[in-house]
Amino acid sequence: MGSSGIPRINTRLLVIAVAVAALLIAAHSVISQLSGPKVYDAEHTEISVDAGDRFAVRVADDPADGYRWIIAEPRPDPAVLTAAGGHYDPDEPPPSGAGGSRHLDFEAVRAGRTDLRLVRCRRCGTGAAEEPGARSLNFRVTVR
Repeated sequence: MGSSGIPRINTRLLVIAVAVAALLIAAHSVISQLSGPKVYDAEHTEISVDAGDRFAVRVADDPADGYRWIIAEPRPDPAVLTAAGGHYDPDEPPPSGAGGSRHLDFEAVRAGRTDLRLVRCRRCGTGAAEEPGARSLNFRVTVR
């Protein structure tokens, strides 16, 4: 027995168990970050996810042309789906001119069904979908 009164074998087992648990947690974290949220392209108009899932919608984008993507009215039901940010990925390697992909991130809140409408616009005010050069995409999102 050690001086603390705890048998040395139990202390070693405890240290090993804690080390294995830490390793499993680290491995899960790395795998989760590498796999990231599921990404849906513009042609995936029917999206089905589980409550608590995060996912992204990827759309072609060129910030240099003055247009941007917004979540349009009517907005998705916030009890079912919430916006969670986004980012831009330039084309690699860039072709002549600018261009890339915009990723709009979402979180599935709870079971239900809602519509998601994205509009690519310049002024992006009321009637943005009717602006010259505007483009809209519609998605049906089902959360299980």
